[in-house]
Amino acid sequence: MAIQIAGLPEGQYANLPNGQCLHYLDQGAGPVVVFLHGSGSGASGHSNFKYNYPYLVDQGFRVIVPDLIGYGYSDKPEDVQYHLDFFVECIKQLLVHIGIEHCAIVGNSLGGAIAIKFTLDNPAVVDKLILMAPGGIEEQADYFHMPGMQVMKEVFTSGPMAPERLEDFIRRGLVYDDSVIDEQLINERWGIFQQQNSQVITSMVVPNMASRLGEISCPILAFWGVNEMMMPETGIQTLAKNCRHIRLTLVSECGHWVMVEHRDMFNRSSVDFLRNN
Repeated sequence: MAIQIAGLPEGQYANLPNGQCLHYLDQGAGPVVVFLHGSGSGASGHSNFKYNYPYLVDQGFRVIVPDLIGYGYSDKPEDVQYHLDFFVECIKQLLVHIGIEHCAIVGNSLGGAIAIKFTLDNPAVVDKLILMAPGGIEEQADYFHMPGMQVMKEVFTSGPMAPERLEDFIRRGLVYDDSVIDEQLINERWGIFQQQNSQVITSMVVPNMASRLGEISCPILAFWGVNEMMMPETGIQTLAKNCRHIRLTLVSECGHWVMVEHRDMFNRSSVDFLRNN
C-alpha cells in the first residue's frame, strides 16, 4: 500500500485480475458516477475532484473515484507500458470487481481519453459522459506544442524537483486564476509525486480517437476553458462536429481545471445533465 498522505483520504483497494492493486473511493447511494482524473505529477482522484464528488453524493448519487494505476494510492509499476488500453482495462476490471453494470463517467484530460475509449469498448455500460478538455482527440505530438506543456517541461527539467516547482507548474499551466490553488492541494500532490516513477509519463501512449467519436451514442456534456493551455483548442470543434449527442460549454476565465476554477457551475450543470438527459 502507498504511504499515507496528510489530507488525502484512503478508501478501498481492489486486487485486479491483471495483478494490479487499484485504490478507489466509494461513497453515497443512487445512480453510479465514476470520476476519472487526469495525468500529471502527483495526481489522484481526490485531488482532482474533491470539490465535485461530495456534491454529487449530497445530490443522491453513488460516486466511484479511483486513482489510476501509476497515481494516487494505486500501484505504480515500473514494468508495464502505460498505454490507454491498459488504463481502460484496469477501470473495466475495477467496475466488475465492485459489481457495477451501468454508470455515468466523468473524465478530464487523460481521464477524458480513458472515458472515451472505455465507452467505445463498453457502450452498454456507459449511460452518460461528462468530459472536461479530454485527451485522445488529437495526435499525441500536438499536445506537446501547447504552452502548458512547455511550462511543464521548463519546470520539471531545469533542476531538482521541489514542492515549489510543482506548485509553479500547477499555477502557470493548469489554471487561469491561481487563487484556487491552496497549500493542501500542493501537499497532496507533492506527497504522491514522491512515490511515482517516470514510467507512467515516458511510456504513456494515447491514440487519436477523433474519427471514432461518432460511434458514441450516449449523451455527452463537455466543458472547455477558453484559457486552456494544455489541450489544443481545435479539440472544441472536434468534439462539437463529431459527437452525435453533445452539449458543449465554453467557460471564460478558465484553464484546464474547470471543475476546480468554476466548481459551482460545473457541479450544478453536471447534476442537471445526469438527472435530465
